[in-house]
Amino acid sequence: MEIESVKLVYFSPTGTTKAVVQGIAHGINPGTVELIDITRPDARKQPLQTLEKELLILGVPVYMGRVPALILEWLNAIQAHSTPTVCVVVYGNRVYEDALIELKDILTQCGCKPIAGGAYIGEHSFSSDETPTAKDRPDASDLYHAESFGRKIQEKLNTIPSVDQISDVNIPGCHPYRGDSKLWNVDFIEVSDACTQCGTCAEGCPTGAIDPENSNLIDTGKCITCCACIKSCPQNARSMKPGLVKDASVRLHTLYSQRKEPECFI
Repeated sequence: MEIESVKLVYFSPTGTTKAVVQGIAHGINPGTVELIDITRPDARKQPLQTLEKELLILGVPVYMGRVPALILEWLNAIQAHSTPTVCVVVYGNRVYEDALIELKDILTQCGCKPIAGGAYIGEHSFSSDETPTAKDRPDASDLYHAESFGRKIQEKLNTIPSVDQISDVNIPGCHPYRGDSKLWNVDFIEVSDACTQCGTCAEGCPTGAIDPENSNLIDTGKCITCCACIKSCPQNARSMKPGLVKDASVRLHTLYSQRKEPECFI
């Protein structure tokens, strides 16, 4: 079947999910690509609409084995018209549990026609120089895999005469879903005197939890512990305080140091 354009949609506070979906799109090598970054709150004000002749590639990070609760309302409001869709989740080398099948279910209910799914690895949000977990991933090997996956998707599209002929993709996971994607309400970020109040952290925060006038002020009720502010600070002025999140960072580094590889379903 002929695809006229690709919509590349991603929620990606630290850039790992964006890199993966762009790698997949590179393998498909479409003529027209529209990038839709839904990371910032203002980008999630309008619902997404897609058509039958478009290909939707939608990627989200895994939070506690699930699709992030923060974006569920936006995802469920998608208006698709039998749009061929690639479902992608990115996790921090622990487990992706039911996130991929949950994403597939949501998009199917919105009128999408899933044709493929993939689970990739990105550097864990809690990874640090002291306790790294999946550091610098997706790496060159991951992105090569993503590009190869994209080529397989294009080959599958070439064999399908029409959207009505898209067969169901078998995605692993459980019903009902395990776990809970609602995150901790915790004060865990320490700001040092090196902070220059440049505003980089506030600008990149996916929930608007950081006061743009005073980056020391953080609304812990809005914070989703993505650690984008820590990783993006040009002065390295932000770090984890001792406590729940830092302890989790140590556990992840200890228990999930063995490299995991991407999984694809097509």
